[in-house]
Amino acid sequence: MNSSASFKLVHSCLQNTYYHAILILLCVIQAPKKVGEDIAKATADWKGLKITVLLTIQNRQAKVSVVPSAASLLIKALKEPARDRKKQKNIKHDGSISFEEIITISRTMRDRSMAKDLVGVAKEILGTAQSIGCRVDGKNPHDIIEKINNGELEVPAK
Repeated sequence: MNSSASFKLVHSCLQNTYYHAILILLCVIQAPKKVGEDIAKATADWKGLKITVLLTIQNRQAKVSVVPSAASLLIKALKEPARDRKKQKNIKHDGSISFEEIITISRTMRDRSMAKDLVGVAKEILGTAQSIGCRVDGKNPHDIIEKINNGELEVPAK
């Protein structure tokens, strides 16, 4: 492999956990312990949530960045306490999020969405909110989607 070549590795993990198979693959690039510590440091804010980590490797140096999913962003916005995924299963996320937070999450997810505009991204985020079981301003997320479709609720263009 060319030492100046750059490649990206996407890996889904839990906070403070990293899989040895990935680190063994990275052994030729950098010390696996250092990469694992970098992953743990980058995912410290996402305790108890499953997130995606992007490793960008260039010149035998690994740069770690977190790429959260829509569900992870919504659960973090609910401000739920950290949980142990091994002990607590099938958690209901029954909190309520404001519509402004939905727009903020939509702006964050805009680059990774296939929607034409922010309205489509907001609808995707509302669908994810419905699937995890939370509410938006105390209402069912599907009702908010219908209000957007009917023109009763405005979503900013940018």
